[in-house]
Amino acid sequence: MRHSFLLVYVLAGLTALAPFTIDTYLPAFPLLERDLGATTVEIQHSLTLYLLPYALMTLFHGAISDAIGRITTIRWGLAVFVLASIGCMLAPNVETLWAMRVLQGLSAGAGNVVARAMVRDLFQGVEAQRVMATVQMLFGIAPAIAPIIGGWLLGIHWQAIFGFLALYALIIGWAASRYLPETMPIEKRTPLSLGNVCRNYQAIFGHREFSLLVTAIGANFSAFFLYVLASPVFLIHHLGLSSQQFAWMFMPTVAGMVLGSWLAKRAAGRYNGRQILRFAYAWMALMAAFNLVISLLLLMHPALSILPIALFNVGLAFAMPILSITALDCHPKIRGTAASGQAFVQMLLSTISAGLIAPLVWHHPAGLAVAMLGYLLLGWLVVQRTRLFMQKPDSPL
Repeated sequence: MRHSFLLVYVLAGLTALAPFTIDTYLPAFPLLERDLGATTVEIQHSLTLYLLPYALMTLFHGAISDAIGRITTIRWGLAVFVLASIGCMLAPNVETLWAMRVLQGLSAGAGNVVARAMVRDLFQGVEAQRVMATVQMLFGIAPAIAPIIGGWLLGIHWQAIFGFLALYALIIGWAASRYLPETMPIEKRTPLSLGNVCRNYQAIFGHREFSLLVTAIGANFSAFFLYVLASPVFLIHHLGLSSQQFAWMFMPTVAGMVLGSWLAKRAAGRYNGRQILRFAYAWMALMAAFNLVISLLLLMHPALSILPIALFNVGLAFAMPILSITALDCHPKIRGTAASGQAFVQMLLSTISAGLIAPLVWHHPAGLAVAMLGYLLLGWLVVQRTRLFMQKPDSPL
C-alpha cells in the first residue's frame, strides 16, 4: 500500500512539471519586461512559444515511450528540460528567452504524457479512475503554489525562478528513475518510425469516440486555463493586485480542482459516466453564467470575481478522470500514443488561447467570461455525442 502511494506521488510530481513551468514565472512578467527591454506582448510570446512546441512534441513523447520504454523517455526529456531552464535563467535578451522556452516546451511534456500512460499501465478499471483522480488532485496543487513560489523567488531575482525549475526537474527525474517500474517491457514495444507514428495517429484520431472525448477534455480545460494565461492582465490590471498576490486566484481555483478530484474519486464505481458528466456540465454551466453576470456588472472585487472561476473547477475536475481513462481505453495497445494524442489536443487549444484568444478578450472581464462560456459550450456539444454520455443510468462505469 505504501509503495502504491509512492508511485502515485511520483506520477503526480511528473505531471506537475508543466504547470510549474507556466505558472511559476507569471508574476515575473513586469520584471522580465524591464530587465530584457521587452513589451508585455513580447513576454506573452514566451508563453506561446513554450505551449506550441509542447503541444507538437506531445505527439511524439508517447510514441517514443512505446518504442524505447517509459523511464528512458522521462530521463531524456527531463535532462533536456534542465539545460533549457538554465538557458532561460541566463538569457540576456527576450530572443534568447524565446529560444530556451521553445526547448522547454519540446521536453517538458515527457513527464506529463508518460505519467498518464503509466497510470493506465499500472492500474485497472475503477482503481485506475481513482488513481487518476488522486494524481489529478495532487497535480492540482502545483498551480496554486507555483505563483506563490515565483513571488517569493522574485525577492532574489527572476532568474531564481528558472533555477528552481531546473532543480525540480532534477529531483523528480531522480525519483522517477528510483521508484517507478518500467511498464513497457521490450517484448511489447513498437518500432519508432515516422510511418508507424503516422499510422498510429491515423488510428487513434480516426476513432470517433477517442476524438470526441479528447476534444471535450481540451475544451473544458481551456475554459479555465484562459484565466491562467490572462492572469497578469486579469489580476494586476482588472483586479488591482500585485505580482506577489497571484495566490488570490491560484489558491481558490486549485482548491476547487482538488475538491472536484476528491469527489471524482468518491464517485468512481458508484455512478456511471453519463451521471457524472451530466452533473459536471450542469455545474460548470451554472458557474460560467455566474461569472459572466459578475463581469458584465463590473463587480470587480477580487474575491467575488475569482469565486465562480474556482467553483467552475469543481465540475472540471469532477469530469476529467472518467473522460481521460475512457479515452485511453480506446487504444490499449498503443496507450502511450493515445496519451500523447490526448495531451496534444489539450495543449493545442491552450496554445490557441495563449496566442489568439487571451490577447483578444483580456481587455475586458466580460470578454474572458464569454470566452469561458464558448469553450464550455464546445465541450458540451462534443461530449453529448459520445457513447460514454449515452450510457444507460444503470450501466457500470
